[in-house]
Amino acid sequence: MTLDNTRDELTVHLERAFLVSVALPDRPWISSDPLDELRGLATTAGAIVVGGLCQRREKINPASYIGKGKLQELQEQVEATEADVIVFDNDLSPAQLRNLEKATKRKVLDRSELILDIFATRARTTEARLQVELAQLEYALPRLRQMWSHLGRITGGIGTRGPGETQLEEDRRLVDLRIRDLKARLVEVQARKEREVRSRREEHTVSLVGYTNAGKSTLMNVLTGAGVYVEDKLFSTLDTRTRQWHLKDWGRVLLSDTVGFIRDLPHHLIASFKATLEEARQARLLLHVVDASNPHAEEQIKAVNAVLKELGCGDKATLLVLNKADRVSDASYLQVLQSHHPRAVAISARERSGLEELQEAVVEMLSADFADAAIETDAGNGKVLSYLAAHADIYHQEFHDNRVHIRCHLPRQLLHHIQGPDVQVRFLDNGSE
Repeated sequence: MTLDNTRDELTVHLERAFLVSVALPDRPWISSDPLDELRGLATTAGAIVVGGLCQRREKINPASYIGKGKLQELQEQVEATEADVIVFDNDLSPAQLRNLEKATKRKVLDRSELILDIFATRARTTEARLQVELAQLEYALPRLRQMWSHLGRITGGIGTRGPGETQLEEDRRLVDLRIRDLKARLVEVQARKEREVRSRREEHTVSLVGYTNAGKSTLMNVLTGAGVYVEDKLFSTLDTRTRQWHLKDWGRVLLSDTVGFIRDLPHHLIASFKATLEEARQARLLLHVVDASNPHAEEQIKAVNAVLKELGCGDKATLLVLNKADRVSDASYLQVLQSHHPRAVAISARERSGLEELQEAVVEMLSADFADAAIETDAGNGKVLSYLAAHADIYHQEFHDNRVHIRCHLPRQLLHHIQGPDVQVRFLDNGSE
């Protein structure tokens, strides 16, 4: 075990976290337990949750976010619980962080910093580490003085881990230089990723998207035997994996597993992970996987749709997959979800139920993007004929006077590959001209 890992084991996994959530008119609580998701995030980061505090406010306190009375209550409770760190389910300004730390004599983190820290511990590939480091530094740049106080007073711990840690000890000029360097390297990564994805344009590509811990990786393994890492924790997958998925009565498609989304995902993180999410951006079809057993499934659906819109995928063909249907305690709740989303498919990846219905729905949606066409070209046009043989379902072919007449079923997006001066294409209606 490395020195850094040893430090993480001793200082992070034993950190005692006290949670705070503030509801505002434009950011209400979505459940009866406002700290539920934050508790999951803190636990994923390796903390022991020792208490929590909630407050409703019409507007935030510019100095400390929470009111004076709640601040005093917070001081008393962190002392009583011997908390090491205070975690807010809101985004705080540098001044608010500084004032809260001064008042409580504890390290204070906000939601974005906590999520960035989790990503730092989960990043495995060089690409993911670059992305996380860039997001950390862009978040930290206006907060450098505050982050220095974190590092000077506490060894390691949530919010100070990851590849960006040493950079937080440098001055603003060095951080700026590092950010520029990372952006340049990620431009290269992005270009390489785009070329890689474009090289598969002629393939049928499907991407799994969804809220974190919705079961995307489990579904990926069941459908493809990919052996993707699965853990019942938030953000267990950061790196996109693509595997072959063989659909009955269709053939092969390429299925990609992507990083999970979450409510209020930091914008820096979305921007940094653009290359990783390129698979979703270029996919023919998105499978939006939802944890149907979660009482807040509708809110999670909205959160994922918001991120997809930000990525430019808001109008992409999407099939809603209601996973973990076997865990739904009240069948009427699943019925309500299905009534709100009539085209959704209910499955259980763990129990392998509903998978045949899922495949049928995927084939139907992929087929909707196909066209029946009558194509006429020169009999010696080997390029077009070989292309159609490889990519189209040819159901009629005949020759007349050195010309070949073909009727086939092929993806609309591939039609431009057969265009040429000696090629005539006519679309067929219901199989007839």
